[in-house]
Amino acid sequence: MKDMSQALSVDTSGWIGSRRSFLRIGALGFAGLTLESLLRARRAQGASGRPEKSAILFWMAGGPSHIDTYDMKPDAPAEVRGPFRPIATNLPGLVVNEHMPRHAAIADKLAIVRSVSHDLSVHDDGSHWMQTGYPLLNAREKGQQHPCEGSVVSCVRGSNRPGVPAYVCVPEDYQTHMGFYQAAAYLGKRYDALSAYARIDRRTYGGPWFGLPEGLSAARIDDRRSLLAAFDALREHVETSDALRDADDVQQQAFELIGSREAREAFDLTKEPEFVHETYGRHAWGQYALLARRLVEAGVTFVTINLYDKDVDWWDDHYTIGKNLTKRLPPYDQAFSALVDDVHGRGLADRVLVAAYGEFGRAPRIDANAGRGHWPSAMSCVLSGGGLKTGQIVGSTTRDGAKPLDRPLSPGDLLATIYHALDIDPQRTLPDRLGRPIPLVPSGEPIRELV
Repeated sequence: MKDMSQALSVDTSGWIGSRRSFLRIGALGFAGLTLESLLRARRAQGASGRPEKSAILFWMAGGPSHIDTYDMKPDAPAEVRGPFRPIATNLPGLVVNEHMPRHAAIADKLAIVRSVSHDLSVHDDGSHWMQTGYPLLNAREKGQQHPCEGSVVSCVRGSNRPGVPAYVCVPEDYQTHMGFYQAAAYLGKRYDALSAYARIDRRTYGGPWFGLPEGLSAARIDDRRSLLAAFDALREHVETSDALRDADDVQQQAFELIGSREAREAFDLTKEPEFVHETYGRHAWGQYALLARRLVEAGVTFVTINLYDKDVDWWDDHYTIGKNLTKRLPPYDQAFSALVDDVHGRGLADRVLVAAYGEFGRAPRIDANAGRGHWPSAMSCVLSGGGLKTGQIVGSTTRDGAKPLDRPLSPGDLLATIYHALDIDPQRTLPDRLGRPIPLVPSGEPIRELV
């Protein structure tokens, strides 16, 4: 028997992502988000007086150069310091790339962690470690073995308010075709991300289709419910798998989300005034960041912002890093800084964490291709809000940026800090499919300077 998602697939030419990732919910009576994503959406859980906590992660896929962004080496030889001029910020001791002037103005709201390191230099392996807290050699062949941070948060906290999902990836999760391990693994598909979609061929974001497709009425949705009931009867004769055990629950979640006014309004960027759009930037980075802010205000607990485009946004700068970052840094600078400033300006800094990092840093020296290779031995991670003690630099690297000079930290330390900011005990465990208790992170503790 073919996989059900294949049977319900439609043509997705012109859209970012794989065929599997953009199955339309129209096959079940709703268009707007992907069928697979909606069926995986977490049932909203009321907070019942619990303080709302949320996080937004800019996942910088490919591995951004720490030396050309947050850990510049202006006194090093030219092949180390790179092609960019540093500029001063309002945080003493911090200079940033000349193409990051907005960072310079909000640097006092940031914590720059310069001494995170690990030893896995392959994108897949490093991504698995940074997203789950667990190292994994040959991750592409083995597949995701542990839940990512967004799925952990979805499982432990749920959403902050009824009617919205707990975990959203914008424009989609990249765990299927990019190998960035943003899924729930053994926790089950109900804790995977809800994926918004985006058409960014013109570097714009139009918002998800939170409406019924032409010719589809509420009565027809009821018909689809009957059809699903028939499928359920048929499935009683099929051997149950882990995916099917989740199906009844997530199908109900899909219908709940269809009727959720809160979810529909959270995704509607037309609700924002024009000056806000301009502040964030009329480009994909900016509109994704604005959407993320709207989502956490509506009650979403964890949002991951992904943007993958080899010509602009992929941070894997093996070639012409000067040209690449000159194009990429301005929109990133605008979007990230606008989000941080907005979170603080709206009084959300105690409850909304904003973070930015990738799977590793870049090599200390510019090579013959005018680029930098993979470098997991040193990287910079940026945190803001979340009730953390920001306005500081934690750790340092050697003169050439090759390795931590002091305060070496691990991916586990970083994730433990994020969990702490979300009122999740990083020492707790979750059961795997066999019921065995698995720690959220195998090692690591919240970074003491920040908490």
